[in-house]
Formats: sequence, C-alpha cells, structure tokens
Amino acid sequence: MALTKNERRLRIKNRIRKVVSGTEARPRLAVFRSNKEIYAQVVDDVTGKTIAAASSRDKDIATSKGNKTEIAALVGKAVAEKAIKAGVETISFDRGGYLYHGRVKSLAEGAREAGLKF
Repeated sequence: MALTKNERRLRIKNRIRKVVSGTEARPRLAVFRSNKEIYAQVVDDVTGKTIAAASSRDKDIATSKGNKTEIAALVGKAVAEKAIKAGVETISFDRGGYLYHGRVKSLAEGAREAGLKF
C-alpha cells in the first residue's frame, strides 16, 4: 500500500530530526507549511524552549500584499530579526520534511538576508 503525502513527509521529517537538533549555541529553525499559511520557530531542543517565532498570520505580515512565496520571505525576515534580538546568530535549518523549494526556500533566503547564518 502506498503512503499518503503526509505520511511520506512525516517519515522524511523523522529522518531529518535524527540528524538536526537545536542547541543553545545553534538552535533549530523549524518550518511548518500549510496550504494557506507558513510558520517558523527558532527552537532550543535541549531545554525545549522556543526562542523566536513568526508566521504569516502575524498582524504586520498578514496585512501585506503578495503571493505566498513573497509572504514566506517576510516570515523569514521576521523570525530572523526576533532571533537576532534574542542573541542568536547561527542556526540549523529544519525544513520539516518539505522540499527545499518554493515557500520553504523563500523563507530560508529571507532569514539569510536578515542576518541569520546557516
């Protein structure tokens, strides 16, 4: 029996999470993409704390015009600014089982433009 799209993504996600984990010095930038929205969190997996988070549902981003890829870049910039304000400069990127393409790539490039290193 074939896997559904979501089951396949969750298998890939688990495979990635075996390797990628966030520490205090280098937290993990986790991405979740739904059909309408995109969410990003900077997470310290050792303590289990979220350092910074942004999404396309935030007030300043939700009111902006553009397609989903452009909004994903704004989310990347917003999460990077919050992370830098919290004292984080380098992160490890967790694409959450999604292909590094389209909105996920746009979010990563937006975070890089705002000053995060990964």
